[in-house]
Amino acid sequence: MRDPYSILGVNRSANADEIKSAWRSKAKTIHPDQNQDDPDAGERFAEMGQAYEVLKDPERRKRYDRASALQQTFMQQRQAAREAEMRAKASRERAAKVMEELARASAKRAQAEVLQSQAQQQQQNGKARGDAPPEPAEDMVERIFGVSPDGQTADSGHKKTADEASTAQAARPSSKSDATGADAADEGPGSRPAPPTTGMGSGLLNTLLRRIRGETVTVLETAPDLLAEAVVTIEDLLNRGSVIVHSSDDRDVRVSLSAGMTEGHVVRLKGQGLKLPGMKQGDLVVTLKVAKHADFRVSGFDIHTILPISLEDAVLGAEPMLKTPEGEQTIAVPAWSGSDQAIRLEGMGLYNDAGGRGDLVAELRIVLLEKPDPKVTDLMRHMRHGLYL
Repeated sequence: MRDPYSILGVNRSANADEIKSAWRSKAKTIHPDQNQDDPDAGERFAEMGQAYEVLKDPERRKRYDRASALQQTFMQQRQAAREAEMRAKASRERAAKVMEELARASAKRAQAEVLQSQAQQQQQNGKARGDAPPEPAEDMVERIFGVSPDGQTADSGHKKTADEASTAQAARPSSKSDATGADAADEGPGSRPAPPTTGMGSGLLNTLLRRIRGETVTVLETAPDLLAEAVVTIEDLLNRGSVIVHSSDDRDVRVSLSAGMTEGHVVRLKGQGLKLPGMKQGDLVVTLKVAKHADFRVSGFDIHTILPISLEDAVLGAEPMLKTPEGEQTIAVPAWSGSDQAIRLEGMGLYNDAGGRGDLVAELRIVLLEKPDPKVTDLMRHMRHGLYL
């Protein structure tokens, strides 16, 4: 069913009187008797009635609000996970590019040492060579990432000359009260603006810079985490077995399922993330997603199911068989039970993190006979119009 608030056209903060008033107003407008030329009028009228049944009952309304909030939270988590995966992918691509540049830099540095030795020998003979020196490590990092090692962004693809820098410095305001925020941040000896946040982090950039220079790196930086999603069934969570996750770097990793895991649960596997030369391996962050089931759905640690009952059983009560993830079980339906009620079987849900289990919630749905029954039709007609002798 669609959002009942949208169907009735009320805010989520609407009180009982506002909901009832909106239902009455819409019922008059879309009633099938008033829209006999509209073949969908009956369906829309029934949908509106279901929405009103949900919102008029305070307990049922609370359950719907909680489920709606959980669904919205899950969607936000999935969006955040997708964005984090995109950032991690960009970091991996940049890291691969840096590894390639490292190899080039090493070869270029060896060539530069040879050229420097030859230049020194030629200078002793009164000659000078015009060979271009190898690209500085700082320029290489700035060219690849668009950020200099000190955190400043590249300025239109070129560096200021000494004269330009002097002119810019002279043009700055002389007092702090007249300075802009950017210029004020530059005041003081050796102060620089705070480096911007990048996908790989300033610490990783500095480590790569030291490696390009050929310096010894004593403390290894950690490579970015890998994100993955594991689709599990309700049976998997009840059996507390394991599932295989295929990571984005083409590896199959086994994830063990335990108590306290449900839809949206995040599992962090230490040292199973991205591998980069000379860096600590990152983590593999797995988000659990419960697969859709034909008979059941998960809400927190509770398992919900639909129990169809006849009109007779709804009025008189019954003890039908209920299908559960662990087999069939007899359930007691009290007399005069409606479709807005649910029967909760405690301790038959998923294993929670408190040493117990959630509940199995059977939501009642009244269904009519496949073919019209004249007796039931007459009874309903008498109830509507009254019985006259």
